[in-house]
Amino acid sequence: MEAGKNLLRELPSVDRLLNHPRCRALLAGASRDYVTRQCRALLDELRAAIRAGKAIETIDEESLLAKLAGRIALERGSKLTRVVNATGTILHTNLGRALLPQAAIDAAVRAGQSPVNLEYDLEKGARGKREEMVESLLRDLTGAEAASVVNNNAAAVLLGLNTLAEGREVIVSRGELIEIGGSFRIPEIMAKSGAILKEVGSTNRTHPQDYEKAIGKNTALLLKVHTSNYKIVGFSAEVSLEDMVAIGKKHNVPVMEDLGSGAIIDLSRHGLPKEPLVAERVALGADVVTFSGDKILGGPQAGLVVGRKNYLQQMNKNPLQRALRCGKLTLAALEATLRLYQQSADVAAEIPTLRAFTRSIADLEAAGARVLPALQKALGGGFHAALEDSTSQIGSGAMPTEEIPTKVIAIESANIGAERIAEHFRRAEPPIIGRIKDGRFLLDLRAVFDEKDLIPNWSKEAVSGQLSGK
Repeated sequence: MEAGKNLLRELPSVDRLLNHPRCRALLAGASRDYVTRQCRALLDELRAAIRAGKAIETIDEESLLAKLAGRIALERGSKLTRVVNATGTILHTNLGRALLPQAAIDAAVRAGQSPVNLEYDLEKGARGKREEMVESLLRDLTGAEAASVVNNNAAAVLLGLNTLAEGREVIVSRGELIEIGGSFRIPEIMAKSGAILKEVGSTNRTHPQDYEKAIGKNTALLLKVHTSNYKIVGFSAEVSLEDMVAIGKKHNVPVMEDLGSGAIIDLSRHGLPKEPLVAERVALGADVVTFSGDKILGGPQAGLVVGRKNYLQQMNKNPLQRALRCGKLTLAALEATLRLYQQSADVAAEIPTLRAFTRSIADLEAAGARVLPALQKALGGGFHAALEDSTSQIGSGAMPTEEIPTKVIAIESANIGAERIAEHFRRAEPPIIGRIKDGRFLLDLRAVFDEKDLIPNWSKEAVSGQLSGK
C-alpha cells in the first residue's frame, strides 16, 4: 500500500512533461492542447494501474515521454486500415465491398483537391442540379426517363416509399420481406417511411390474384423486392414483374422494384449466372427501380433510382432527398464508373469487381504458383502450403447460391490450428484476411490482384518471420 502511494507521488506533473526538452518535438508536430490531453490520459492510466496494484516498470520522465511519443504516433495512423481480401468473398461488406476503378479514384481525388461545379451551371452562370452529372449517364445506360442518386439503396427504397406511399398501403409478397443485412428489414424501412405494409401470399408462394384481391382505395404502390440474398427452392411461386406491371396499369397503381444489387451489363456473357438487368426491368414497365452502386456495379456506395419522370420529380422534391443525398466525392466516383460502362471497350478489365468475377482459372493458378515458394519461405518450417481448387462467392447478398471456381492456397501446421494461423495473418502488415474451411486456413486468390500481397510482413510478435504457437 505504502509502495503504491510512493509511486503515485513520484509521477511527474503534466507541466513537467510538457516542459521537458524531449517534448519539444512532440509539440512541434501537434497542438499543445492535444499533447496535453494525451499526457493527462497517460498519467491517469498509470495512476489507475498503481491503485489496482499492478506492476509498473518505470515512471521516470524519459520513459514516460517515450510512451507518450508512441501513443501520439499510434493516434496519427488512420483507424481505417488497408487489408488484403483473400476471403473468397469478392464483395465483402465488412471489408468495404467494391474496389473502385482507377478512373473513379482519380475523379474523387480531383473533386477533393479543388472546387468543382457540383451545383453550378457553367453555361447559365447560376445554380445547377447536383445529380445532373450522373442522371444523363443513368438514363443512357438503363433507358429510363429520369434518374436520381442517394447515399445507399436502403435510402433509395426509403425515399421512394415515403414519396409515393406515405400514409397509404404498399402491397408486398410475404416471401419478399427480406432482411438486407445489419438487421435492417423491409418492414422496418417501410414503417419508417410512413407507408403501411400490406402482405400478400405466403412465404413460398404468391400469385397474381393475391395482388388483385389486396388492391383497394388506400393502395398507393405495388412493391417487388429482388431476393438477392437468399433463394426459395422447391414448391414455390412468385409473381413476375410483367404480371405486376399489368395489374398496376389495370388499377392505376405504380410499381416499384428494389433490385438490391442491380446489374448494368449481362454477366452471363462472362460465364456468370444472369442477374436482373436494370434496363430490362425498366423496359418491362417498372415505374421506379432502385439498386446499389457498390455491389455488382463496382462503384462507390450509393443508391441509384431510375424510372418514370413524374415519380422521380416527386422524389427529388421530397425534403428527405436532401438528407439522403451524396457528396461530391461519391458523385465524382460514380460518374467515372458509369462513364466506363458507357464508353469502355473492355469494361470487365477496367472495373475491379468485374475483373474479379471474370478472372480465369489459368490466371489464378499462375498467380498461385508464382507466390507459393515465397509464402512457404515466410511461413518457415512446420507449415505446409499447397495450391488447391475451391470456390469463391459474389458476396453482399448477390447470387447467394452461386459459386465461382477459384484457386486457394491451403495452409496447415501440425503444431497450431487454423484459427491461430488466421490470427497471425491478421497481424501482418497489412493484415491478410483469409477464411477457414474444414479446419484449414485458406487464402483465396480471386480478389487478390497482386499475389505478392499474400506474402505476410510479420509484426514484431513473429520472430524472424516464423509463426509460433505461443
